[in-house]
Amino acid sequence: MTLLREQVQYNCHVADARHGGDYGLCTYLLRMREYYRWECGLGFAEVPPRERVAEWIERREALWDGLDAAEFAPLTLAGERFDPFDSAAINHHLVPGGLVYSGGLGSAGKPHFFLGRLERQEVLGGHTLFVSGRELARDLAAPPAMTLEGDIFVRRESLRRMLWEKLESWRWQRPDNALGRAFSSYAFDSDTEAALDAMAENEIDLLILHEQGECAAGGYLGDRQWQAMLSDFAFTPAELVARAVRDHLADCLSTLPALLRRDPASLHFYIGSLAGMRKELFPGLQAAYRLWHERGDASALACLAQEGGAHWRRLAERIMALHGAHGAAAAGQVMRLAEAGHL
Repeated sequence: MTLLREQVQYNCHVADARHGGDYGLCTYLLRMREYYRWECGLGFAEVPPRERVAEWIERREALWDGLDAAEFAPLTLAGERFDPFDSAAINHHLVPGGLVYSGGLGSAGKPHFFLGRLERQEVLGGHTLFVSGRELARDLAAPPAMTLEGDIFVRRESLRRMLWEKLESWRWQRPDNALGRAFSSYAFDSDTEAALDAMAENEIDLLILHEQGECAAGGYLGDRQWQAMLSDFAFTPAELVARAVRDHLADCLSTLPALLRRDPASLHFYIGSLAGMRKELFPGLQAAYRLWHERGDASALACLAQEGGAHWRRLAERIMALHGAHGAAAAGQVMRLAEAGHL
Protein backbone atom coordinates (compact mmCIF):
# COMPACT_ATOMS: atom_id res chain seq x y z
CA MET A 1 0.00 0.00 0.00
CA THR A 2 2.72 2.48 0.96
CA LEU A 3 4.65 1.84 -2.27
CA LEU A 4 1.53 2.19 -4.42
CA ARG A 5 0.54 5.39 -2.66
CA GLU A 6 4.02 6.83 -3.23
CA GLN A 7 3.97 5.82 -6.90
CA VAL A 8 0.61 7.49 -7.52
CA GLN A 9 1.61 10.60 -5.58
CA TYR A 10 4.82 10.84 -7.60
CA ASN A 11 2.77 11.02 -10.81
CA CYS A 12 0.55 13.62 -9.15
CA HIS A 13 3.67 15.68 -8.42
CA VAL A 14 4.78 15.37 -12.05
CA ALA A 15 1.33 16.50 -13.24
CA ASP A 16 1.45 19.44 -10.83
CA ALA A 17 4.97 20.34 -11.98
CA ARG A 18 3.58 20.68 -15.51
CA HIS A 19 0.31 22.44 -14.74
CA GLY A 20 0.38 23.82 -11.19
CA GLY A 21 1.19 27.27 -12.53
CA ASP A 22 -1.80 27.38 -14.86
CA TYR A 23 -4.00 29.12 -12.29
CA GLY A 24 -4.31 32.81 -11.52
CA LEU A 25 -2.51 33.87 -8.35
CA CYS A 26 -5.54 34.03 -6.03
CA THR A 27 -6.92 30.69 -7.21
CA TYR A 28 -3.48 29.12 -6.97
CA LEU A 29 -2.92 30.26 -3.38
CA LEU A 30 -6.39 29.06 -2.33
CA ARG A 31 -5.86 25.66 -3.92
CA MET A 32 -2.40 25.33 -2.40
CA ARG A 33 -3.77 26.16 1.05
CA GLU A 34 -6.39 23.43 0.65
CA TYR A 35 -3.75 21.04 -0.71
CA TYR A 36 -1.75 21.70 2.47
CA ARG A 37 -4.88 21.10 4.56
CA TRP A 38 -5.43 17.74 2.86
CA GLU A 39 -1.81 16.64 3.14
CA CYS A 40 -1.68 17.55 6.85
CA GLY A 41 -5.07 16.01 7.62
CA LEU A 42 -6.59 19.25 8.95
CA GLY A 43 -10.35 19.64 9.30
CA PHE A 44 -12.20 22.47 7.58
CA ALA A 45 -12.91 24.18 10.89
CA GLU A 46 -9.15 24.49 11.50
CA VAL A 47 -7.28 27.51 10.14
CA PRO A 48 -4.00 26.46 8.48
CA PRO A 49 -1.10 28.48 9.97
CA ARG A 50 -0.14 31.08 7.36
CA GLU A 51 3.62 30.82 7.92
CA ARG A 52 3.61 27.03 7.72
CA VAL A 53 1.51 27.12 4.56
CA ALA A 54 3.96 29.59 2.98
CA GLU A 55 6.93 27.38 3.91
CA TRP A 56 5.13 24.31 2.57
CA ILE A 57 4.36 26.06 -0.73
CA GLU A 58 8.02 27.00 -1.09
CA ARG A 59 9.09 23.38 -0.56
CA ARG A 60 6.43 22.06 -2.91
CA GLU A 61 7.40 24.47 -5.67
CA ALA A 62 11.04 23.42 -5.25
CA LEU A 63 9.93 19.79 -5.64
CA TRP A 64 8.04 20.66 -8.81
CA ASP A 65 11.05 22.51 -10.21
CA GLY A 66 13.02 19.30 -9.89
CA LEU A 67 10.34 17.36 -11.80
CA ASP A 68 9.96 19.82 -14.66
CA ALA A 69 11.25 17.36 -17.26
CA ALA A 70 10.16 14.14 -15.51
CA GLU A 71 7.98 11.51 -17.15
CA PHE A 72 5.08 9.69 -15.54
CA ALA A 73 6.16 6.46 -13.89
CA PRO A 74 4.47 3.06 -14.29
CA LEU A 75 2.69 1.56 -11.29
CA THR A 76 3.84 -1.79 -9.91
CA LEU A 77 1.14 -4.18 -8.68
CA ALA A 78 1.47 -7.88 -7.92
CA GLY A 79 4.83 -7.93 -9.66
CA GLU A 80 3.45 -6.35 -12.85
CA ARG A 81 4.06 -2.87 -14.26
CA PHE A 82 1.09 -0.84 -15.49
CA ASP A 83 0.77 2.28 -17.59
CA PRO A 84 -0.55 4.93 -15.14
CA PHE A 85 -3.33 5.76 -17.61
CA ASP A 86 -4.60 2.15 -17.75
CA SER A 87 -7.14 2.66 -14.99
CA ALA A 88 -9.23 -0.40 -15.87
CA ALA A 89 -6.31 -2.84 -15.57
CA ILE A 90 -5.09 -1.22 -12.35
CA ASN A 91 -8.56 -1.30 -10.79
CA HIS A 92 -8.88 -4.97 -11.67
CA HIS A 93 -6.24 -5.52 -8.98
CA LEU A 94 -7.28 -2.78 -6.55
CA VAL A 95 -11.07 -2.91 -6.32
CA PRO A 96 -11.28 -6.34 -4.61
CA GLY A 97 -9.10 -4.86 -1.84
CA GLY A 98 -11.34 -1.82 -1.35
CA LEU A 99 -9.28 0.71 -3.32
CA VAL A 100 -9.98 2.66 -6.50
CA TYR A 101 -7.66 4.51 -8.88
CA SER A 102 -7.99 6.73 -11.91
CA GLY A 103 -5.51 8.26 -14.31
CA GLY A 104 -6.74 10.33 -17.23
CA LEU A 105 -6.75 13.64 -19.07
CA GLY A 106 -9.02 16.52 -18.09
CA SER A 107 -9.54 20.04 -19.37
CA ALA A 108 -6.82 21.30 -21.74
CA GLY A 109 -5.30 17.81 -21.73
CA LYS A 110 -4.16 18.12 -18.11
CA PRO A 111 -3.38 14.72 -16.54
CA HIS A 112 -5.07 13.79 -13.27
CA PHE A 113 -4.35 10.89 -10.93
CA PHE A 114 -5.82 9.76 -7.65
CA LEU A 115 -5.93 6.77 -5.32
CA GLY A 116 -8.69 6.41 -2.74
CA ARG A 117 -10.76 4.14 -0.55
CA LEU A 118 -13.65 2.61 -2.50
CA GLU A 119 -17.04 3.43 -0.99
CA ARG A 120 -19.21 1.73 -3.56
CA GLN A 121 -19.23 0.26 -7.04
CA GLU A 122 -22.28 -0.29 -9.21
CA VAL A 123 -23.35 -0.50 -12.83
CA LEU A 124 -25.55 2.33 -14.13
CA GLY A 125 -26.86 2.16 -17.67
CA GLY A 126 -23.99 -0.03 -18.81
CA HIS A 127 -21.32 2.13 -17.16
CA THR A 128 -19.42 1.20 -14.01
CA LEU A 129 -19.62 3.81 -11.26
CA PHE A 130 -16.88 4.06 -8.63
CA VAL A 131 -17.46 6.32 -5.62
CA SER A 132 -14.42 6.96 -3.45
CA GLY A 133 -14.15 8.24 0.10
CA ARG A 134 -10.84 9.08 1.75
CA GLU A 135 -8.15 9.97 -0.78
CA LEU A 136 -4.65 8.53 -0.35
CA ALA A 137 -2.98 10.31 -3.28
CA ARG A 138 -4.15 13.27 -5.37
CA ASP A 139 -2.98 16.18 -7.49
CA LEU A 140 -3.57 19.89 -7.01
CA ALA A 141 -6.72 20.11 -9.15
CA ALA A 142 -8.45 17.00 -7.74
CA PRO A 143 -11.59 17.11 -9.95
CA PRO A 144 -14.52 15.59 -8.05
CA ALA A 145 -15.84 13.62 -11.03
CA MET A 146 -14.51 12.23 -14.28
CA THR A 147 -15.53 9.68 -16.90
CA LEU A 148 -12.75 7.55 -18.40
CA GLU A 149 -13.33 4.92 -21.08
CA GLY A 150 -16.96 4.59 -19.99
CA ASP A 151 -16.19 4.25 -16.27
CA ILE A 152 -17.47 7.00 -13.96
CA PHE A 153 -15.30 8.11 -11.02
CA VAL A 154 -16.85 10.29 -8.32
CA ARG A 155 -14.72 11.45 -5.40
CA ARG A 156 -16.59 12.34 -2.22
CA GLU A 157 -13.58 13.91 -0.48
CA SER A 158 -12.81 16.14 -3.46
CA LEU A 159 -16.48 17.11 -3.68
CA ARG A 160 -16.45 18.16 0.00
CA ARG A 161 -13.32 20.21 -0.65
CA MET A 162 -14.88 21.89 -3.70
CA LEU A 163 -17.98 22.75 -1.67
CA TRP A 164 -15.77 24.20 1.05
CA GLU A 165 -13.86 26.37 -1.44
CA LYS A 166 -17.11 27.72 -2.89
CA LEU A 167 -18.43 28.43 0.61
CA GLU A 168 -15.23 30.26 1.58
CA SER A 169 -15.41 32.36 -1.59
CA TRP A 170 -19.10 33.18 -1.05
CA ARG A 171 -18.49 34.20 2.57
CA TRP A 172 -16.27 37.13 1.56
CA GLN A 173 -19.31 39.26 0.73
CA ARG A 174 -22.26 36.89 1.35
CA PRO A 175 -24.27 38.06 -1.69
CA ASP A 176 -27.94 37.14 -1.95
CA ASN A 177 -27.52 34.77 -4.88
CA ALA A 178 -28.15 31.17 -5.87
CA LEU A 179 -25.04 29.86 -4.09
CA GLY A 180 -26.01 31.67 -0.91
CA ARG A 181 -29.47 30.10 -1.05
CA ALA A 182 -27.90 26.68 -1.46
CA PHE A 183 -25.56 27.14 1.51
CA SER A 184 -28.36 28.53 3.69
CA SER A 185 -30.09 25.15 3.42
CA TYR A 186 -27.37 23.62 5.61
CA ALA A 187 -26.11 24.40 9.13
CA PHE A 188 -22.67 25.71 8.14
CA ASP A 189 -22.59 28.32 10.90
CA SER A 190 -23.01 25.73 13.67
CA ASP A 191 -21.32 22.54 12.40
CA THR A 192 -19.14 22.88 9.30
CA GLU A 193 -18.17 19.22 8.95
CA ALA A 194 -21.73 17.91 9.38
CA ALA A 195 -23.04 20.49 6.92
CA LEU A 196 -20.40 19.51 4.36
CA ASP A 197 -21.33 15.85 4.82
CA ALA A 198 -25.02 16.61 4.26
CA MET A 199 -24.42 18.82 1.24
CA ALA A 200 -21.96 16.38 -0.31
CA GLU A 201 -24.47 13.56 0.13
CA ASN A 202 -27.02 15.57 -1.86
CA GLU A 203 -24.66 16.88 -4.51
CA ILE A 204 -22.87 13.59 -5.18
CA ASP A 205 -26.01 12.46 -6.99
CA LEU A 206 -25.74 15.60 -9.14
CA LEU A 207 -22.19 14.64 -10.16
CA ILE A 208 -23.33 11.13 -11.05
CA LEU A 209 -26.22 12.49 -13.13
CA HIS A 210 -23.87 14.81 -15.02
CA GLU A 211 -21.41 12.01 -15.76
CA GLN A 212 -24.27 9.79 -16.96
CA GLY A 213 -25.26 12.63 -19.25
CA GLU A 214 -21.64 12.83 -20.44
CA CYS A 215 -21.78 9.15 -21.34
CA ALA A 216 -25.01 9.66 -23.26
CA ALA A 217 -23.53 12.67 -25.06
CA GLY A 218 -20.49 10.57 -25.95
CA GLY A 219 -22.81 8.02 -27.53
CA TYR A 220 -24.27 10.71 -29.78
CA LEU A 221 -21.03 12.48 -30.65
CA GLY A 222 -18.37 9.77 -30.58
CA ASP A 223 -15.85 10.07 -27.77
CA ARG A 224 -12.72 9.44 -29.85
CA GLN A 225 -13.60 12.06 -32.43
CA TRP A 226 -14.56 14.50 -29.70
CA GLN A 227 -11.31 14.01 -27.78
CA ALA A 228 -9.29 14.41 -30.99
CA MET A 229 -11.06 17.70 -31.61
CA LEU A 230 -10.39 18.92 -28.06
CA SER A 231 -6.71 18.10 -28.51
CA ASP A 232 -6.60 20.26 -31.64
CA PHE A 233 -8.39 23.10 -29.84
CA ALA A 234 -6.37 22.79 -26.61
CA PHE A 235 -5.68 26.07 -24.77
CA THR A 236 -7.96 28.08 -27.09
CA PRO A 237 -11.38 29.67 -26.46
CA ALA A 238 -12.77 27.10 -28.91
CA GLU A 239 -11.92 24.35 -26.43
CA LEU A 240 -13.84 26.18 -23.71
CA VAL A 241 -16.83 26.53 -26.04
CA ALA A 242 -16.78 22.87 -27.03
CA ARG A 243 -16.55 21.70 -23.42
CA ALA A 244 -19.34 24.06 -22.33
CA VAL A 245 -21.62 22.90 -25.15
CA ARG A 246 -21.10 19.26 -24.26
CA ASP A 247 -21.61 19.99 -20.55
CA HIS A 248 -24.94 21.65 -21.35
CA LEU A 249 -25.94 18.73 -23.55
CA ALA A 250 -25.11 16.29 -20.75
CA ASP A 251 -27.10 18.29 -18.21
CA CYS A 252 -30.15 18.71 -20.44
CA LEU A 253 -30.16 14.96 -21.06
CA SER A 254 -29.79 13.97 -17.42
CA THR A 255 -29.16 16.56 -14.71
CA LEU A 256 -31.77 19.27 -15.28
CA PRO A 257 -34.81 16.96 -15.52
CA ALA A 258 -33.76 15.29 -12.27
CA LEU A 259 -33.11 18.60 -10.51
CA LEU A 260 -36.73 19.62 -10.95
CA ARG A 261 -37.75 16.62 -8.84
CA ARG A 262 -35.19 17.19 -6.07
CA ASP A 263 -34.62 19.35 -3.01
CA PRO A 264 -34.54 23.05 -4.08
CA ALA A 265 -31.05 23.40 -2.54
CA SER A 266 -29.59 21.32 -5.36
CA LEU A 267 -31.10 23.52 -8.04
CA HIS A 268 -29.81 26.64 -6.26
CA PHE A 269 -26.35 25.08 -6.13
CA TYR A 270 -26.40 24.02 -9.77
CA ILE A 271 -27.33 27.50 -11.00
CA GLY A 272 -24.94 29.18 -8.59
CA SER A 273 -22.04 27.04 -9.79
CA LEU A 274 -22.44 27.99 -13.45
CA ALA A 275 -19.73 30.40 -14.53
CA GLY A 276 -17.58 31.44 -17.45
CA MET A 277 -18.43 30.05 -20.85
CA ARG A 278 -21.22 27.81 -19.56
CA LYS A 279 -23.08 30.76 -18.08
CA GLU A 280 -22.47 32.92 -21.16
CA LEU A 281 -23.81 30.35 -23.63
CA PHE A 282 -27.03 29.62 -21.72
CA PRO A 283 -28.55 32.95 -20.55
CA GLY A 284 -32.05 31.50 -20.77
CA LEU A 285 -31.24 29.22 -17.86
CA GLN A 286 -30.71 32.20 -15.55
CA ALA A 287 -34.03 33.74 -16.59
CA ALA A 288 -35.87 30.45 -16.07
CA TYR A 289 -34.24 30.05 -12.66
CA ARG A 290 -35.39 33.52 -11.58
CA LEU A 291 -38.94 32.65 -12.61
CA TRP A 292 -38.78 29.48 -10.54
CA HIS A 293 -37.20 31.22 -7.54
CA GLU A 294 -39.51 34.24 -7.51
CA ARG A 295 -42.81 32.63 -8.53
CA GLY A 296 -42.34 28.90 -7.97
CA ASP A 297 -42.95 28.28 -11.68
CA ALA A 298 -40.68 25.51 -13.00
CA SER A 299 -42.30 25.26 -16.43
CA ALA A 300 -39.63 27.35 -18.17
CA LEU A 301 -36.86 25.19 -16.69
CA ALA A 302 -38.63 22.02 -17.81
CA CYS A 303 -39.05 23.40 -21.34
CA LEU A 304 -35.40 24.50 -21.47
CA ALA A 305 -34.21 21.03 -20.48
CA GLN A 306 -36.19 19.49 -23.33
CA GLU A 307 -35.34 22.18 -25.88
CA GLY A 308 -31.72 22.29 -24.75
CA GLY A 309 -31.09 18.61 -25.42
CA ALA A 310 -31.78 19.12 -29.13
CA HIS A 311 -30.14 22.56 -29.31
CA TRP A 312 -26.82 21.62 -27.72
CA ARG A 313 -26.61 18.37 -29.66
CA ARG A 314 -27.04 20.25 -32.96
CA LEU A 315 -24.45 22.81 -31.92
CA ALA A 316 -21.98 20.12 -30.84
CA GLU A 317 -22.43 18.30 -34.15
CA ARG A 318 -21.86 21.53 -36.11
CA ILE A 319 -18.68 22.21 -34.11
CA MET A 320 -17.46 18.70 -34.93
CA ALA A 321 -18.31 19.18 -38.60
CA LEU A 322 -16.27 22.39 -38.69
CA HIS A 323 -13.36 20.58 -37.10
CA GLY A 324 -13.73 17.68 -39.52
CA ALA A 325 -13.49 20.08 -42.45
CA HIS A 326 -10.80 22.46 -41.19
CA GLY A 327 -9.03 20.84 -38.22
CA ALA A 328 -7.45 23.18 -35.69
CA ALA A 329 -7.98 26.09 -38.10
CA ALA A 330 -11.72 25.89 -37.36
CA ALA A 331 -11.27 27.51 -33.93
CA GLY A 332 -12.30 30.97 -35.12
CA GLN A 333 -15.40 29.64 -36.90
CA VAL A 334 -16.35 27.74 -33.75
CA MET A 335 -16.31 30.98 -31.77
CA ARG A 336 -18.58 32.70 -34.31
CA LEU A 337 -20.91 29.72 -34.27
CA ALA A 338 -21.08 29.85 -30.48
CA GLU A 339 -21.90 33.57 -30.48
CA ALA A 340 -24.94 32.82 -32.62
CA GLY A 341 -25.85 29.71 -30.66
CA HIS A 342 -26.83 31.10 -27.26
CA LEU A 343 -29.99 29.66 -25.77
